[in-house]
Amino acid sequence: MKNIKIKIALYINYFVFAILLNSVGIVIKQSIDNFHVSETEVSILEALKDLSIAFVSFFVASLLPRIGYKKSMLFALSLVFIGCIYMYYGNSFFSTKVFFTIIGVAFAFIKVSVYSMIGLLTNTKEEHSSFMSSIEGFFMVGITLAFFLFPAFFDDNNSNAWLRIYPVLAILIGISFLFLLFTKIDAKVETTNNSVKKDFIEMGKLMLLPLVIVFVVSAFLFVMVEQGIMTWLPTFNKNVLALNDTLSVQMASILSISLAIGRLVAGVLVKKINWFKLLTVCLIISMLIVAFVLPKIIGREAIQVNSISEIPWIGFVFPIIGLFISPVYPLLNSAVLSVLPKKMHSSMAGLIIIFSALGGTLGSRIIGYLFEHIGGAKAFYFMLLPIAILILSLFVLNKKIKQYEISNS
Repeated sequence: MKNIKIKIALYINYFVFAILLNSVGIVIKQSIDNFHVSETEVSILEALKDLSIAFVSFFVASLLPRIGYKKSMLFALSLVFIGCIYMYYGNSFFSTKVFFTIIGVAFAFIKVSVYSMIGLLTNTKEEHSSFMSSIEGFFMVGITLAFFLFPAFFDDNNSNAWLRIYPVLAILIGISFLFLLFTKIDAKVETTNNSVKKDFIEMGKLMLLPLVIVFVVSAFLFVMVEQGIMTWLPTFNKNVLALNDTLSVQMASILSISLAIGRLVAGVLVKKINWFKLLTVCLIISMLIVAFVLPKIIGREAIQVNSISEIPWIGFVFPIIGLFISPVYPLLNSAVLSVLPKKMHSSMAGLIIIFSALGGTLGSRIIGYLFEHIGGAKAFYFMLLPIAILILSLFVLNKKIKQYEISNS
């Protein structure tokens, strides 16, 4: 298979960062239990991660083609290796804040590099959509692994035992670094040949395209939904469904498994079904799940659950929403990137990351506030609003893409 080593390197890097990035929901729960901080206060972890991603992406998106995508990814891996060692020895809420800031900075380099290289390694819109969905699906596999890795280190008799996961993650990062280091990347990187200042100006102009404006609104709304649910599901499982610490994290893996399956399946379906029709159906089903499943838990008496056989059915059913929301993000990104010239992919990837990060931050903060003030069961009802607006934005985005293709054909 052409470029197989490069693609494996991209998969591995994305896999590693999936574990790091989306451990935030687990760390939020551990911080509440061990560092005794409130739900609103601890939600700052999502903001630190996402805002650092957004800030760094803005400044590096147009620079990475010059620096080189391989060097950028090696730098990112080195940074999070140091972060894992610091997290292990820090053992405080402050260290978790520093750690997720480091992860955010590093992921900005990784994601811009990966998204830009997808365009270099594919030749058609269908190939682009399929590769984008599969790599995002593999990302979700990494998230699923996190839900089993972290609980393996939980110890009721030692509140600090969970920190032992970080030396293990440091070893995994080291392996990823070495694999990438010895992987030759032959793909030709297209640059604009502009000065750095002009590239920033062009990136600003890119934001003024009607197509891009509608897209960033759509991406913002989706990530608000996905990250809001993903970050707070372990806490929902513990506080609302009364699952114990280990089960509350492990059962959240159903969501990540659903997200992984949904994206991998979408990578196949999009070759035969128009992305717009596929996503519209998926989002309508997602709304139905929220509207008809969550009311069943309101007013329910919470009884401590210590085994899988005691878990209420909603603990299994609600996370299946991941099957239907998961195709949205990769297919949205691919739909826009695949119609733009490849030399613009790095800048566009930067915009994708910036607004995705802002959406994730806002979603997590809002859900954290609602969890604290109205309870977890009602908090997830908020998701109906951004999903409904997202469906409307898809109609506009599809129209803008067709107009852009006609005007640039």
